[in-house]
Amino acid sequence: MSSCCRVHCVRLCQNWDFNEESIRMHKQVEIFTDGSCLGNPGPGGYGAILRYKQHEKILSDGYYLTTNNRMELMAAIIALEALTSPCQVRLSSDSQYVRQGISEWIHNWKKRGWKTTQRTPVKNADLWQRLDGVIQNHQVTWLWVKGHAGHLENERCDQLARIAANNPSQKDVGYEASSLSDQGA
Repeated sequence: MSSCCRVHCVRLCQNWDFNEESIRMHKQVEIFTDGSCLGNPGPGGYGAILRYKQHEKILSDGYYLTTNNRMELMAAIIALEALTSPCQVRLSSDSQYVRQGISEWIHNWKKRGWKTTQRTPVKNADLWQRLDGVIQNHQVTWLWVKGHAGHLENERCDQLARIAANNPSQKDVGYEASSLSDQGA
C-alpha cells in the first residue's frame, strides 16, 4: 500500500465481543468518504462509496449553507447509517478533523458534557453525537488518506461532493441553528 493510502489507522471497538466467530459473522465493508464546501461557510456536499464484496453503493447530497467539516462528518454518518446490520468497517477519509475527533477528542468531549477544554460548546456537536451513536453497532477502523493525491476512491468521493455542493437540495438545520445562536439570535 502506498504512503498516501495509509497514514493513520484507528480502531474503535465499543460494545463488541471480539471472539473469532463474531468477527467472521459480520460483513466486512469498505467505506470511502469526502466532504466539500464552496466557501466556508457556503454551499457544501458530501460523497461516499460503500463497498461490500462485488457490490458498491454511492451516496451524495448537497446543502445550501454549511461548512467543510460538517460535510466531512456527514459523509461518514450517512455512509454508516446506510448499513443495515453490524459490520466490520474500514472507513477511509482525508479529514484529520474526523479521524482525530472520533479517535482522540470525543471521549473528553463526552466527559465534559460536549464542551472543549476551554468550556465552550464543541463545534458540530450535533453531528459528533450522531456519529458516536451510529458507530456503536460496528467495528470501525478509521483510515486517513491524503486528499488530492491520486487515491482513486477519495478522488471519486471528492468529485461526488463537489457536484453535490454545486447542486444543493438540503438545509443543514444544525449549522443554521448554531449560526443563529452564535449571532445571539
